[in-house]
Amino acid sequence: MPFNKLNDSIKESLARLAMETPTPFQQQVISKIKSGGHVFGIAPSGSGKTTAMIINAIQKLNAQAKGNAPRALFIVKNKKEAQELHQKCLAFTKYTDLRVYMGYEELHLDIQKSEIYLGVDILISTPKNIQKLFFQNGASTSQLSFFAIDDAHLLIERQELAAIRIISEGIKKCQYVIMTEKLTPKLERLQDFFMVNASRVQL
Repeated sequence: MPFNKLNDSIKESLARLAMETPTPFQQQVISKIKSGGHVFGIAPSGSGKTTAMIINAIQKLNAQAKGNAPRALFIVKNKKEAQELHQKCLAFTKYTDLRVYMGYEELHLDIQKSEIYLGVDILISTPKNIQKLFFQNGASTSQLSFFAIDDAHLLIERQELAAIRIISEGIKKCQYVIMTEKLTPKLERLQDFFMVNASRVQL
């Protein structure tokens, strides 16, 4: 899928970042995610997985802020990954009014709850942190339409994957996207929980 078929604000950000054409992986995966189904994106580092994930989330949200509850959720391994993803999201949402928020375990939960309460469209968090937020009514799943896991191969701990499964149980209807360098048996088993009939795009 060429970039010229994306939302104008996304194209503006891509132009500012000097990204003229999609990578071979993005060419395949962006259109597949845009179709609305669950997707496993499997490709090596540098293939553009994270950018594809961000682009599709913005596209899904029509590049517009709406309501107060998160509508897109990005799960990452740790604080460092959350900070890096947050910066990338800010770069791509520069020409929108989308509100991006980052949470992680080292940040006091009450601070996160009060700041999320003010309104968030895209929420970035670690598995354990987001589980605590949802269990303590710090963030709502009622409006989620896009749930993505970045670098999912790094989430190998049983507790991390269990937290993600538990979160998914409280979500009514949502598109799930898993970006990973390799599809491990543990990640494949997520198909039984919330990735039913998922497509695979592999480079």
